[in-house]
Amino acid sequence: MTAFLTDVRQTLLGSHGKHGPLPPMLVAMTLVTGLVDAFSYLVLGHVFVANMTGNVVLLGFALVGAPGFSIAASIVAIASFVLGSLAGGRIGSRFSSHRANHLSFATTVQSVFLAAAVILAALMSTPVGTGYRYGLIVVLVIGMGIQNASVRKLAVPDLTATVLTMTITGTAADSTIARGPGAKAGRRIVAVATMLAGAVVGATLIVHHHTVYPLVIALVVGSSVAATAGALGRSDPSWVASPT
Repeated sequence: MTAFLTDVRQTLLGSHGKHGPLPPMLVAMTLVTGLVDAFSYLVLGHVFVANMTGNVVLLGFALVGAPGFSIAASIVAIASFVLGSLAGGRIGSRFSSHRANHLSFATTVQSVFLAAAVILAALMSTPVGTGYRYGLIVVLVIGMGIQNASVRKLAVPDLTATVLTMTITGTAADSTIARGPGAKAGRRIVAVATMLAGAVVGATLIVHHHTVYPLVIALVVGSSVAATAGALGRSDPSWVASPT
């Protein structure tokens, strides 16, 4: 239990280890994932802007004519994610020797796309017009592709900020019940809980308040992470170097 609580604390507050303050910043970006996927699925129809595994499955539903699913929306989302991932990969290559600058620049670019999404969402009417729908899908998915590629290159274990399948698998498979080491359970559970919180907050705001609010929160969180990463990495602490 002590190791679990220590892991939770270091994930939420950072540590003096090789990843420094990166874990809590990636937890914040996991919150962004929950918020934007809640918005896209509930407002833009059955489509995800972060979870591409889900979009592949939804595309399969659409291909057989299941009601409520769109072939075009799923394909646009997947194609836009590829573009965002390519951009994120280029950013990662440019800042490969300095993880703080990498995260700061990537989240700044992502925040530009989030800001565009906020503007589109504020202007759209109900029901959502085709132009606004696809515009929002494209800008949100490109932003999440940048995030996904960047987080992958930052290489903080168990904090992917987007996909939780392997995180949940690792929590169970590595548990002491499965005769595993039980390592990093705290970090993994924090990641799952954070994305759940983002989805709950996003859905609550959409259902009971205004559809643009989840995107506004996502923009504030992303911008804050960009500023924080830039400020904390200015003195070139040891954690900015890529882990070996």
